[in-house]
Amino acid sequence: MKPKVLIVDDDPDIVTILRERLDALGYETCTASDGLQGLERIEREQPDLILLDLEMPHLSGLELLKRLSQIRQQGREGADAPVIVMTAYGTITKAVEAMQEGAYDFLAKPIEVDHLSVVLRKVLERESLKRQVACLKTDVDSRYAGIIGTSRVITEVMELARRAANSDANILLLGESGTGKELFARSIHQWSPRRSMPFVVINCVALTETLLENELFGHERGAFTGADRQQKGKMEMADGGTVFLDEIGDMPLSLQAKLLRFLQDHEFHRVGGTRLVRVNIRVVAATNKDLKQAVRAGSFREDLYFRLNVVTLTLPPLRNRPEDIPLLADFFLARHAREAKRPHLRFSAEALSAITEYAWPGNIRELENAVARAVVLSPQEVIPPQPLGLSHSGGPSEAGGEGRAGHDDALPYHESMERHSRAIILQALRQTNGSQTKAAERLQLQRTYLARLIKQKGISGSRPCAG
Repeated sequence: MKPKVLIVDDDPDIVTILRERLDALGYETCTASDGLQGLERIEREQPDLILLDLEMPHLSGLELLKRLSQIRQQGREGADAPVIVMTAYGTITKAVEAMQEGAYDFLAKPIEVDHLSVVLRKVLERESLKRQVACLKTDVDSRYAGIIGTSRVITEVMELARRAANSDANILLLGESGTGKELFARSIHQWSPRRSMPFVVINCVALTETLLENELFGHERGAFTGADRQQKGKMEMADGGTVFLDEIGDMPLSLQAKLLRFLQDHEFHRVGGTRLVRVNIRVVAATNKDLKQAVRAGSFREDLYFRLNVVTLTLPPLRNRPEDIPLLADFFLARHAREAKRPHLRFSAEALSAITEYAWPGNIRELENAVARAVVLSPQEVIPPQPLGLSHSGGPSEAGGEGRAGHDDALPYHESMERHSRAIILQALRQTNGSQTKAAERLQLQRTYLARLIKQKGISGSRPCAG
C-alpha cells in the first residue's frame, strides 16, 4: 500500500508541484488549502505523513501543530502522523519553533526533489521502526502478561518480590526448572523504578566461557581474531535497567570472579580493553541448583553467593499450588488457541480433571507445552484428555518402557526429578525423530543446553540438527 501524504499549503502552484513530485516518487497524496481544512483532512484521511506550510490564513502551521498536540493529549486518533514543515528561507526561526511544537523536520522553499525524497523516506522508516517496536513490546507484554495464581504460596512470594522491586538490592530466584523464574524477574523489573529502562536476559549455560564473557562485557576492536570493531556487552546495553542472569549456578568459576568484581564496583573492562566502563544496573539471578551445596563442592564461589543472596525468593513447584493449575491452563489455552485461530477451544471436564491430578514434574513450562500440544492435536473444540499426552501415573506418557516417569514416591527427591527430566527429554526426542533442534524448540530450551543435558544423562540415538 502506498504511503499517504497530506499537503497543507495555501499556494496552489506549490501544491501542484508537490503532488506531481510525490506521485512520481510513488506516494498517494491529498491536499488542504489552509490550517482549518488541514485539521479536517487529518481526521478524515488519516495520512501517514503531513507536509505543512507555516504561513497560512485562518489557522497558521504553528497553531495547527498546537491543535494536534492537544488532540494527542486527549487520546483522540488521527494526530500521530509525523509533520514536516515547509518554510521560506527567511523564516528558519519559525521552523525551529515548529520543531519545538512537535514537527519532525523542516524543508526550506524552494524544495529540491532529491532532498524531499530523502527526508520523506527517513521519516517513514522511523515510523515503521516505531510500529515494529510497539508490536514487539505488545508481543512480549502479552507473553509475559503477569504472574497467574491466587494460591497462598504464590501470593506470598509475589508480595516479597514487589517489596524487593522498589530497592536496588540484588535478587536471587531459586526453584525447580519451569517454575517461572524469568517471568518473576520481568515482573520485578516492571514493578521497579527502572521499568522504563532495558530488561536484558543472559543465559549463563547456553554459551562457552569465552562467548559468555563477551556476551556479558563486550570486546574492543582487535581483542581476538575477527574482532574488527568494538562491541558492547549486555551489561553495558542494560545501563539504567535490569540484567537477568539465568542459570547462574552453571557459570564457570573464572567468570564468577569477574562477575563478583563487577557486582562490587559496577564497573568492568571489555575483553581486550584497558578503559573501565561503569554502568548502573540491577541484577536478578536465577538457578534451579542448590547453591549452598555447590559452594561446599567448590563449584560456586561463596563470596559471589553472598553478594547475589541479598534477597532470596524461592518459587514453589506447580504441585504445591494445585489451585492455580486450572487458571494457568485456561490462560495458556486462550493464548495458543488465539495463535492457532481456534478461539472456541475449551477443556472437557475429563481433561481438566487430568490436568489437575497430574504431578507436573516440568512445572509451568510442561503445562504450557501440554496445552499447546492439545490445541494442535485436538480434533474437536472440546478438548479430551488424550491430546494432552499425560499419563495417569503423573509422568509423561511414553510408548516405550525406558524413561517412564511413573510414581517415584519411594525415591529421593533429586533422583525422582532426574528420572522425570530424562523421561521428558526422551519423549521430545521420540516425537521429533531424534532431532535435538526440534526437541529443543518443543521443550523451549536452548539447543546447546539440551545437547548438554542429553550428554549428562547418557541419552543416545539423537541427531544434533533437524533434518
